[in-house]
Amino acid sequence: MNPIEKILTDFPMMILDGALATELETHGCHLNDPLWSAKVLMEEPTLIKQVHTNYFAAGADCAITASYQATVEGYKDRGLSEVEAIRLLKESVHIAVKARDDFWSDEDNRYGRPKPIVAASVGPYGAYLADGSEYRGDYQVSEDQLVSFHRERIRMFIEAGAEILACETIPCLKEAKALIRVLKEFPHIYAWVSFSAQDGVHISSGERIADCAQWLAKEEQVAAIGINCSAPAFIHSLIHEIKNETAKPIIVYPNSGEVYDASSKQWNEVMPSQSFSTSAKSWYEAGARVIGGCCRTKPEDIEAIADWARQS
Repeated sequence: MNPIEKILTDFPMMILDGALATELETHGCHLNDPLWSAKVLMEEPTLIKQVHTNYFAAGADCAITASYQATVEGYKDRGLSEVEAIRLLKESVHIAVKARDDFWSDEDNRYGRPKPIVAASVGPYGAYLADGSEYRGDYQVSEDQLVSFHRERIRMFIEAGAEILACETIPCLKEAKALIRVLKEFPHIYAWVSFSAQDGVHISSGERIADCAQWLAKEEQVAAIGINCSAPAFIHSLIHEIKNETAKPIIVYPNSGEVYDASSKQWNEVMPSQSFSTSAKSWYEAGARVIGGCCRTKPEDIEAIADWARQS
């Protein structure tokens, strides 16, 4: 049984964590860097453990590792050796596992909830490029090249003890197909695949989310299909599109609703029509069964979701 199925067998939904980078910035980290939160693995890994712990305390059933933008190539570009880079990729998993185990060792933290799992964040090729192409999917590489790019770091995450892979912010079906090819090399491991979206029907490349869900639906190792790092306003429609094509659990963890200005590299606040927690409840009612937050969401948002989810 895959880790998501195991939780959903006993609980009505699975709660993800929220934004890692946002919380690291709250703790004083400066992430305007090609390595983004992977930079903190080099500098202050104890802060990453603290953020994971905060999300577990808020009610998260899953920690997503600080490896979204972590690659051997990226660390080597920063001057690290290959050995050091590999250690940091594996350390992203070790930190999350240690945070989970320490949290779960307190019996007071176990009431009415599943034991949290650790998902290794497998960001897209565009995250390594750090040029915004994970929101376009227009990088000029073949599917075979994408397989080669992802293979070794996925192997590292599995060796480090990740219980599931979070293949997230995927902009195009070609990259999803490449990831599934790699996944089949590790038949005992499951993954979720979540795309970034440009509207309520299309992922970032312009392809229909329904076509992506239909293609992934037949893949046994895919534990859930969905959307992350996208506007909350698109989520309800995207759930409907996915639900029409698959019986797999639907996973959604959008941004808070703020809009990122790539030129100024700043987030612009937008007053949401309703709270993130209220929106999350509507996504659950629409059919999503794995729900959390991406950019600019906080432990308070996850706690608010847990407040109603654990009463279901």
